[in-house]
Amino acid sequence: MSRADLLVNLVKAGSEGDQRLLRTTVEAMAAEERAKHHHQLADRLVQNLGGDKPRPRAPEVVRSYDGGHGGLLFEIEPRRTLDALLLNNSVRTACRELVEEQQRSDLLRSYGLEPRHRVLLSGPPGNGKTSLAEALASELMAPLFVVRYEAVIGSFLGETSSRLKRLFDFVRTHQCVLFFDEFDTLGKERGDTHETGEIKRVVSSLLLQIDALPSHVVVVTATNHAELLDRAVWRRFQLRLDMPAPTEAQKEVWFVELQKKLKAPLGVAPKTLAAKLPATSFSDLEQFCEDIQRRYVLALPGADLKKIVAERLKQWQVRFTM
Repeated sequence: MSRADLLVNLVKAGSEGDQRLLRTTVEAMAAEERAKHHHQLADRLVQNLGGDKPRPRAPEVVRSYDGGHGGLLFEIEPRRTLDALLLNNSVRTACRELVEEQQRSDLLRSYGLEPRHRVLLSGPPGNGKTSLAEALASELMAPLFVVRYEAVIGSFLGETSSRLKRLFDFVRTHQCVLFFDEFDTLGKERGDTHETGEIKRVVSSLLLQIDALPSHVVVVTATNHAELLDRAVWRRFQLRLDMPAPTEAQKEVWFVELQKKLKAPLGVAPKTLAAKLPATSFSDLEQFCEDIQRRYVLALPGADLKKIVAERLKQWQVRFTM
């Protein structure tokens, strides 16, 4: 939103006594100032949202990415891009559209629309859910904040919900990507008879907090067990993307790129290698290729790449039979 629109909204909120508009406007201004590295001004804006009782930064929301300890979040520096990932066309298109909406949010808001900002990724482990969250942060040029469950989940009644509130209060004033890995840890089905009332209260609190997030906070959640998620979780997310295991064609592309990277033929056709390697995830593919690269570098200058690939393939075939 442009600075002029923010100022108009601020005046409107003050004249009409609209506390919700006031809060969202000030939070948007704080996020804008923080993106410019004006942290002191952003902090003062947030503190004054509390009226006569300024809200100091909660001690548990220590920025662990600044070297603190016991924080609820840590930061990953985004290094991957969407172009660097092997994605299905539907997933890539959806992510490109999300990035465009975020980058052109001013235009959307001028028509009374908000950009989409809630994404749910599901699929077996090792198939790029974390990498996709990182790539979205990279494309948006925003920090990637990852939730630390060991710091969020408390053993006492109400403790987890309280910490979640502090976490969300913190991210609301940042233009960022907020990533929940293994989201089923918090978003479990409330109808599960084996779960306690405390877990059910946590899920309710979590969903309310997600609903209240401004659109400049892009929430990305990932789960390996979509069947465990509460039914109300699904409708909260505007994008629900499946991240399946790699196909034979994607494996082949992966090995073609490895061949280009090494600037030498692998000695085995990429298509043949894709058929022979029993990799069940992109993580497996990445580890296999790194294994080849390590042995290749250590064997220079007389490295026999064909022999190295054959040996690695044999080892990995044994690995997948164990």
